[in-house]
Amino acid sequence: MADIDKTVDLDKKIRELSVFHEVGKALTSTLDLSQVLQTIMEKVSSFFRPDTWSLLLVDEETGELYFEIAIGESSENLKSVRLKPGEGIAGWVAQHGEPLIVSNAAEDTRFNPHLDELTKVETRSVVCVPIRGRDRVLGVIELINYVAELKLDEDDLFRLQALADYAAIAIDNARYVQRIHELTITDDCTKLYNSRYLHAVLDAEVYRSTRYQYEFSLIFVDLDYFKRVNDKHGHLIGSKLLAQLGQMIKGHLRLIDFAFRYGGDEFVVLLPQTPKRSAIHVARRLHQMIGQHTFLVDEGLNLKVTASLGVACFPDDAQTKEQIIRLADEAMYLVKKNERNSIAVAGQGMLI
Repeated sequence: MADIDKTVDLDKKIRELSVFHEVGKALTSTLDLSQVLQTIMEKVSSFFRPDTWSLLLVDEETGELYFEIAIGESSENLKSVRLKPGEGIAGWVAQHGEPLIVSNAAEDTRFNPHLDELTKVETRSVVCVPIRGRDRVLGVIELINYVAELKLDEDDLFRLQALADYAAIAIDNARYVQRIHELTITDDCTKLYNSRYLHAVLDAEVYRSTRYQYEFSLIFVDLDYFKRVNDKHGHLIGSKLLAQLGQMIKGHLRLIDFAFRYGGDEFVVLLPQTPKRSAIHVARRLHQMIGQHTFLVDEGLNLKVTASLGVACFPDDAQTKEQIIRLADEAMYLVKKNERNSIAVAGQGMLI
């Protein structure tokens, strides 16, 4: 009997090492967060075999928990659910950063029966461990009705926490890479995309529009006499004005549109699947919006500015990335050479 027990223990250890080896290999072989988390949760399933198991992540802005991965009966119903900070057993674990084993969920005051109503699964027991990042809890792993719930020992909890730690490494790595990527494509002042990213997006848009016979348009926006703002109020105030303008432009575009800071006081708006006539309407709206807006009200300056805009369309005006940039820029400079505070369109000249 002792030999049998040793063999069982050895098999369990080998399986455990295999699991952690596979998870470790997933961590080092890809930066795809969903793929790594999926691997981790598959190993959770093979080890513990619960009825339902979930990985919930903390929303960095709201502190709410949302279901990144949910597996089990009716788990699809959980995809849109968000838990308020501290709500339910998972919320408690995320808030306190401590693992929790609840053998009788119905008698625990932290238990939220609302999720059972959605999934039609009766929660008898819950095992929940935090996913702890470098300086905060990133989420939780939750097992519902773990088959060995009455025999959960320290080794089981250690294994589950180890898998959660692997998840934390994956999440931290993915977010770090994402932030580095954002820094390379984002303008510090306005938080819009930068000119480097404009060229990458235009390459993709030219390819897509050529393949599917779409039109797209480009609008160049340049502030009139912006140097006077810097000379009179200083560069810090000038930067604040540009930041406000950038966010105002972004806020008046569709979700599929792009706004870039091209350089200095010059902005570019990319309108996918947009013909020239529609782009002209957008340009008119932006022109009017800028001219009517009062900037830096909180600073007590109440500044007014105007802008010169140039519009070009693919493929009506240009067949390459370089051509549409040049033509939209030239249209904008046509306005600058005249009285400014107006719009020009490639192939049509001044509008107003």
